[in-house]
Amino acid sequence: MKRVKYLIISFILVLSLLFGVSCSFSWSSPSNSSPSQITAPADHNWSPPAESNAPVLPDFVTVVNKVKPSVVAINTVAYDIFNQLQEGAGSGWIIDEVGYIVTNNHVVDGAESITVVLDDGRTFPARVVGSDALTDLAVLKIDAKDLVKANRGDSDELEVGEWVLAIGNSLGLGVTPSEGIVRTSGASVAVSPGQTLSDLIGTSAPINPGNSGGPLVNMRGQVVGITSVKIAMVGVEAMGWAMSINSTMPTITELINRGYVIRPYIGINYSDVSQYLVWRYRLAVSEGIFVAEVFPGYPADKAGLKSNDIIVGFNGQKITNTEDLRSALSACQIGQRIEIIYWRGNAKKTTFATLTESPPPS
Repeated sequence: MKRVKYLIISFILVLSLLFGVSCSFSWSSPSNSSPSQITAPADHNWSPPAESNAPVLPDFVTVVNKVKPSVVAINTVAYDIFNQLQEGAGSGWIIDEVGYIVTNNHVVDGAESITVVLDDGRTFPARVVGSDALTDLAVLKIDAKDLVKANRGDSDELEVGEWVLAIGNSLGLGVTPSEGIVRTSGASVAVSPGQTLSDLIGTSAPINPGNSGGPLVNMRGQVVGITSVKIAMVGVEAMGWAMSINSTMPTITELINRGYVIRPYIGINYSDVSQYLVWRYRLAVSEGIFVAEVFPGYPADKAGLKSNDIIVGFNGQKITNTEDLRSALSACQIGQRIEIIYWRGNAKKTTFATLTESPPPS
């Protein structure tokens, strides 16, 4: 009996010790508790707060799916001065369901044959409806059905830093997109001697050979420009240019309706004054426009200009090169009477001409 009594007492002592240890864990709160000793909150539904100001990334997939069916690959065949076959590639976009396609003039200039490949794989021969070398624009026509035309946007609404996509037949390998931002707008770039393109959109979107003539589109899938120029030199990257859609639409419309662009016309063949011309013809001035030929019956002929004359002033503007004259002419109106200042030999002269409408291309 005494033994049982001791067992009961021992059992009670063990329970007391266990109870005391559990209480110490429940109530003690050391100041140097480690993270592993901190218990989780009672509410287990806690989650990180939403980032209300997080930027929305552009949805390139939706834009490409919307625009790509209206973009075409253009393949050309031409022969060089040695009668050797030359193949070329470019891009274009469908501006009307009846088959009008916009591209660059340099893509199709001099081509013997032009082939257009649609996004669905169909291939059609194309003819040039109209072209304009000065603005580097051309319009093609194919006889096809079920075409998807591109939607046009407003290039004046573009902002620097805005996302854009250039979609075209890059490197002649098929129509693909490339992304970038708007770097600048309203720029002018000299693309060749005597030719400067104006109102250009600068973009960081990669533009490679074959992209020329394709659309530059905004994130609403609207055409805001026509990719045309890339500055390619050592140390220069992401310097592509597209002609703004707002400035090109009047020319595109005229090419579709008329086949060529009507401009004020003076009727001469001309070039920049060079050092060779100064030496060859013993010219009295070293800059200006050298009149190589005067076309009979046109304003320059009626104004008394002759071959070898040097034009240095036109409608109040100083003329030092061909770009100056083209710019001055573009600011004039058909039927306008303008003053021309020129040199003939060692004599400086002034005459007047009434500008006429430019003739159709031959």
